[in-house]
Amino acid sequence: MKTQILNNISFEVDIDRLISRLRIKGPGPTLSLFQDLLKEATKIARPKAIIGPADIENRTAEAVQVDGKWFRSRVLTVNVDQSHRIFIYVATCGKEMEEWAKGLKSELEVFWAETFKEIALRNAVKAVEFYVEEHYHPGRTAHQNPGSLDDFPLPEQEALFALLGDTHISIGVNLLPSLMMSPIHSVSGIIIPSIEDFQSCLLCPREQCLGRRAPYDPMLYSRKYAKDQEDVDQ
Repeated sequence: MKTQILNNISFEVDIDRLISRLRIKGPGPTLSLFQDLLKEATKIARPKAIIGPADIENRTAEAVQVDGKWFRSRVLTVNVDQSHRIFIYVATCGKEMEEWAKGLKSELEVFWAETFKEIALRNAVKAVEFYVEEHYHPGRTAHQNPGSLDDFPLPEQEALFALLGDTHISIGVNLLPSLMMSPIHSVSGIIIPSIEDFQSCLLCPREQCLGRRAPYDPMLYSRKYAKDQEDVDQ
């Protein structure tokens, strides 16, 4: 699979909005400390991503094969029913920011640094989405991420990383034996052309989730993804 490394991604922050979100009052020493830390983070931040198109070669009722690797997910299989290509990616805040944050001492600075890393990661994901749109024009798209659903668990990371090659060399991301990633503020996924506005959150019942982007729909799986009525009854 031919991949593209995105390593010239800007670290873009809406400072006023972030100050409001973090409830930092100013002027004063707390605001000054925050501004100084943000300046440091901006100098260090190097968000990165790797992205590649993968042609769908084979399909079953519960899996799709792309570039010789199988992804086992009923949800993915249904979602790509009308597609012939998907896009595989890993995005990260960057090991530079991760290492910098390890040297911070105060709990407040560590908390702020975590927020900066989240923003850097979002910048990287947006860069991936922009690259796909600019070069392939797929129209509306949706993401599926290993570990986000029981139907698409973390072991699917192995096929995804195998397709992308040595991500440690390309963007500084390691797949750990636990199938988690290092740096922690990294995300792997598949971008799919989507007729409907799909979010994994629609199928996830976890109530306490800060990253929720859509309300849980308890009937969606039975309406759209169950193989037959027997599956619904189960």
